[in-house]
Amino acid sequence: MSVVGFDLGNESCVVAVARQRGIDVVLNDESKRETPAIVSFGEKQRFLGIAGAASSMMNPKNTISQIKRLIGRQFSDPELQRDLKALPFAITEGPDGYPLINAWYLGEMRTFTPTQLLAMVLSDMKSIAEKNLNTAVVDCCIGIPVYFTDLQRRAVLDAATIAGLHPLRLFHETTATALAYGIYKTDLPENDQLNVAFVDIGHASMQVCIAAFKKGQLKILSHSFDRSLGGRDFDEVLFQHFAQKFKEEYKIDVFQNAKACLRLRTGGEKLKKVLSANPEAPLNIECLMEEKDVRGFIKREEFEKISIPILERVRKPLAKAVSEAGLTVDSIHAVEVIGSGSRVPAIIRILTEFFGKEPRRTMNASECVAKGCALQCAILSPTFKVREFQVNESFPFPIALSWKGAAPDAQNGVVDNQQSTVVFPKGNPIPSTKALTFYRSGTFTIDVQYADVSELQAPAKISTYTIGPFQSTKGERAKVKVKVRLNLHGIVSIESATLLEEEEIEVPVVKEPTKDANKMDTDEASSNAAPIATTESDANMQDAKGATDVPGAENGAPESGEKPVQMETDVKPEAPKKKVKKTNIPVSEHIYGGMAAGDVQKAVEKEFEMALQDRVMEETKDKKNAVEAYVYDMRNKLHDKYQEFVINSEREDFTAKLQEVEDWLYEEGEDETKGVYIAKLDELKKQGDPIEERYKEHNERGSVIDQLGYCINSYREAAMSNDPKFDHIELTEKQKVLNECVEAEAWLREKQQRQEQLPKYANPVLLSADVRKKAEAIDRFCRPIMMKPKPAKPASPEPAPPQGSEPQPQDSDYGTTNPYEHADAGNGEKPPAATEPMETEKSETAPGAA
Repeated sequence: MSVVGFDLGNESCVVAVARQRGIDVVLNDESKRETPAIVSFGEKQRFLGIAGAASSMMNPKNTISQIKRLIGRQFSDPELQRDLKALPFAITEGPDGYPLINAWYLGEMRTFTPTQLLAMVLSDMKSIAEKNLNTAVVDCCIGIPVYFTDLQRRAVLDAATIAGLHPLRLFHETTATALAYGIYKTDLPENDQLNVAFVDIGHASMQVCIAAFKKGQLKILSHSFDRSLGGRDFDEVLFQHFAQKFKEEYKIDVFQNAKACLRLRTGGEKLKKVLSANPEAPLNIECLMEEKDVRGFIKREEFEKISIPILERVRKPLAKAVSEAGLTVDSIHAVEVIGSGSRVPAIIRILTEFFGKEPRRTMNASECVAKGCALQCAILSPTFKVREFQVNESFPFPIALSWKGAAPDAQNGVVDNQQSTVVFPKGNPIPSTKALTFYRSGTFTIDVQYADVSELQAPAKISTYTIGPFQSTKGERAKVKVKVRLNLHGIVSIESATLLEEEEIEVPVVKEPTKDANKMDTDEASSNAAPIATTESDANMQDAKGATDVPGAENGAPESGEKPVQMETDVKPEAPKKKVKKTNIPVSEHIYGGMAAGDVQKAVEKEFEMALQDRVMEETKDKKNAVEAYVYDMRNKLHDKYQEFVINSEREDFTAKLQEVEDWLYEEGEDETKGVYIAKLDELKKQGDPIEERYKEHNERGSVIDQLGYCINSYREAAMSNDPKFDHIELTEKQKVLNECVEAEAWLREKQQRQEQLPKYANPVLLSADVRKKAEAIDRFCRPIMMKPKPAKPASPEPAPPQGSEPQPQDSDYGTTNPYEHADAGNGEKPPAATEPMETEKSETAPGAA
């Protein structure tokens, strides 16, 4: 079972895995810890992550970034419309009112949903984790912003499904940071809580979390955020500043050129990083536009001055988080700052002024979210045993249910009006389940919606659930119990609906036979036991009535003072009992803006097709590179190390063939299939392999001949030796060994003479493989003869003890106790001593063992 944490950033992603020694951040193919969240579409394949970032400059209109800002948002969203102005690729409105991304792929213009693109990013991260772990990755924990709506959370789950992942939990990024911070703390108080503020300023958003720590537990007190305040806003300020400056000085308008905008934004981002550590910084870009080189310069004071509108927004989320937590600034013990956008010095000054203490950077600003997600995945997984640490998460938005209910009206009697109630208030624990009771006579609907959308900028309605069809057996309004669940992912849904109806149970009249009093009491107790058990199981419902009125129901015996039942007496039937009948009611859901199950399955199939196309193209590219490498390598070797092993005419012919293939590669063969490259390489190897084989045989021949000679000499010397360990081998057997050695030596001599007469460029007659086979044949024939063991010597008989004397006890290797000490035959006599146990060990060592 995989234990992996994914940090889905707006600009880059981080993958962390759990190992026996702790949490590690996984490196990608370029040995970097962060991977760009970019998908680039080419003519034949996709380029994900690092490969996509490499092609972004050359192919900006088909390189998709900022995917995290696109999922689960309507096209008409004002924030999305502001984001679209800075994006170089085309986005249009889909038929459902949500954005569609247009890109040129496989020779045609195609459209993709943000969920599909996020699935591609997750597929790349999954591949990175699988290469590092060398195993399949399915279970994971994915970090998401706290401000993600229900629809955005569902979109992340759908993207994970498309990518072949199974998220155990969607984890708030600030909570993941708090977990990574607190689980390693060994000095947390047991009674008093330690309040810590976590400020996460990322690439595109700002999140604040107040967490309370105690020994072994973490509780989130409050959340706040600004979904559009991040590091990219400072990049945009620098971009607008220099775009205007270059328009005045160099008479160029970068807004008219997508590549120029992208290069200037990249330059502004680098400039911001330089200004974070230096008081001033230059900006130099060659051939930005119209073959003009541009130069700029800015000081940190000027940068902060033009960034004042952004910096003024930082205080609002801070004040809101502290207020909703019910704390004061003085009760915050520490402030932890993370996120790539938090490195701006002006932000640190604002945090210091607000909290009255210097913010700390004890955690890795870019990796703590991924590590926290991996820790949460390890806690939820049975694979790892993690230190006991309880995470009490809270939900940042109030959730309400609304439905149509009956209300009195002065003119029209009873009419239906819309009613609603807040089921999960703001700050409600995650996960959580609540039950509501409705009185309905037939099918009805319930809407799940946000009670307050002022912070969300999203539609109020989340989903609609249809409860039914069902019908009451009594034809009147029935009691319906509805369970609403807020799950680990922060997604609200109606889990089940149950119809509750009371029905009476009749107890038949029973005529008792004649029994004595004591026996009758026992039988009555047992007869009452069954209905009591049924009543107790149903007594949990409010409207169910227990059978406590039945005499003797508590202990199954008549009450004290009553006379026992007499003989031949008919027992009166018990009073009717009521039982609650439970019937499950079907529940159907409709998610506004969500993907249907069929659409998710189609997206899974499309992702598989695109992944297969990518793999085929990568393999094709590898085969093409193999042909090109073979051409260059063989051409150099023909005039170097292979020069003596090929004649001039063959060298010239092969060189011409190599040149022909090289020209073909850069002309007609520039874009061919995998099979064509394989056939072309096989064609070249038909000429090149014999040359390589002659060179290889020449280099290996000497060593294998020496090995064969050593084998022959070893067995010959053993057969002719006077060593006593070979005395038991018959002379005829030794002669067979000598004959085999002479025959092998003659074969080798004849082959060597023929080989020495041939030039190096001729095909060899003495092959290394044949020499090895000859050595193996000699060894198979001679070894059984020369390694034949000596026959064992017969054991010498033990002298009989003098008559009348008892056998003396002998020492044993197994202890000093005589093994026959307790083996009397019953007449006081002991059996004779056993043969000396070490006698069998006196046989000589088998010959040929050396």
